[in-house]
Amino acid sequence: MVPKFRGSPATQTELVIITGLSGSGKGTVLKAFEDVGYYSVDNLPIDLIPKFAQLAKEAPNIRRAALVVDIREGAALERFPAMFKRIRREVPTRLLFLEADETSLIRRFSETRRPHPLGIDQSVAASIQSERERMEPIRRLADPIINTSKFNVHELRETIHNTFRGQKHQPEILVQITSFGYRHGVPADSDLVFDVRFLPNPNYIPAFKDLSGKHPSVARYIRSFPQTMEFIERISELLVYLIPHYIEEGKSYLTISFGCTGGRHRSVLIANEIQKRLASAGFRVKETHRDVRK
Repeated sequence: MVPKFRGSPATQTELVIITGLSGSGKGTVLKAFEDVGYYSVDNLPIDLIPKFAQLAKEAPNIRRAALVVDIREGAALERFPAMFKRIRREVPTRLLFLEADETSLIRRFSETRRPHPLGIDQSVAASIQSERERMEPIRRLADPIINTSKFNVHELRETIHNTFRGQKHQPEILVQITSFGYRHGVPADSDLVFDVRFLPNPNYIPAFKDLSGKHPSVARYIRSFPQTMEFIERISELLVYLIPHYIEEGKSYLTISFGCTGGRHRSVLIANEIQKRLASAGFRVKETHRDVRK
């Protein structure tokens, strides 16, 4: 559960420490905090963080502050977990960890043509793996953890605004509906996973093999079975019931994954149908199909 700090803005200071993997969007997130009124600092040296936290607590004109600390600190980063535990005993502090899958991170480094902070003596993929290992002790302390692979810049900023702009605003949640194929592995960031391999498989029909679950003929075939429509109705009702409870627990996004064998037919149709029903129920929903082209 995301901590909820009580007290009026005039008497309660809140510090947010942003950390995570290089390329995961820390700069975008820091700017989003500035947009909602946080006093923001990028890459503050480790040894100055306790002093900054105390200053934020005592300064009458600073009620909410955010700072970034990451792998650029080098060996000093090893001291951060113990330091964070001390700080949050003195000042209400949240640790936000940003990450993304390897494919997304490699693509971002390629697009920006910037080297990984760990240097050019090894591949970007090797640097990402090394950074994950070094950041894991910090990740274990974080809440929330946000995987930014699924977000564009605007969606990431909106998620931060909805999560941190204050208790007086009605909390929102971004529901990510994903289809996938079990032969390619379950998406690592899934919060809920539903297996739809019990439905008849269109892949065995030659005319459907190279089409996707969004093709009208394939969709009509899958929908023709009574268990398909019953499953859609029951799961939709379950999710409409569950999502408000996730909102109450402080989640800013929820990833719901539907899997079939290859990720091309059944899971695509089901994900699409569930997305429509959740959107009709008033939720903010994004739909992706990870393996539809594999």
